[in-house]
Amino acid sequence: MADRVRIAVIDSGVFPGHPHVVTARLLPGVMIAADGSVVAGDEATLDRLGHGTAVTAAIQELAPDADIVPIRVFRDGLRASALALTTAIVWAARSGAQVINCSLGTTNAAHADMFARAVAAAGVAHIVAPATGPDGAPCWPGQCPGVVAVGLDWDLPRGTVHLADGVHYATGYPRPIPGVSARRNLHGVSFATAQVSGLFATGRLT
Repeated sequence: MADRVRIAVIDSGVFPGHPHVVTARLLPGVMIAADGSVVAGDEATLDRLGHGTAVTAAIQELAPDADIVPIRVFRDGLRASALALTTAIVWAARSGAQVINCSLGTTNAAHADMFARAVAAAGVAHIVAPATGPDGAPCWPGQCPGVVAVGLDWDLPRGTVHLADGVHYATGYPRPIPGVSARRNLHGVSFATAQVSGLFATGRLT
C-alpha cells in the first residue's frame, strides 16, 4: 500500500521472531558502522541486544499498520558514534521514512552542528528524540530545531502525550510482558520516544 507510513527505527536492529513484533511490517534496513559505512542484508539488522526490538514493539503497539525500517547503530552495547547516528538519520530520510525514531542521542555539545546538518538534510521527516540525557543534560539530536523533543512523565498512561514548553512528555514504560513487573522490563525515555513516534505515525500527533 503506497500510502502506508514508513518509520525508521535507529537502534540495535530488530529480532523478527519476537512475539510483539509484526514481522509483515518490517522492511529491509541497514547497519551503520562507527565510520559511517552502510551494510545491508538481513544479518546486518538482526538485534542481539533486545533494545531495538522492544522499541519497535512499542511503536507497533500504537501504529500496527506502519512499515518499519530498522537501522542498526548499536552493536556490542548501547553506544554508537556521532557519525553513525547522523549518517543513519540522513539514510532514513532518503529511504522514504516520514518518521525517524531516535531513542538515543549524545550530551556532547561538540556534535551539535553535525546533528543540525543531519536534521536539515532529513527535510520534512519527523525526527523524534529525547530532549535530555539521563542526568538532565541537553541531548542531541533532540535539541536541534525541528526535532520532536521527548521527555519522561511516569504518571501518564501508555499511549498518551502531554506537550509542555515544546517537549512531548510520555511514560517510559513499554508494552508489558506477562509475568514481568514494569520495573524489571526495559524502561526509560527510549520508550517514551517510541510512543511519540507511534502517535505521529498515526496522525494523532502533528
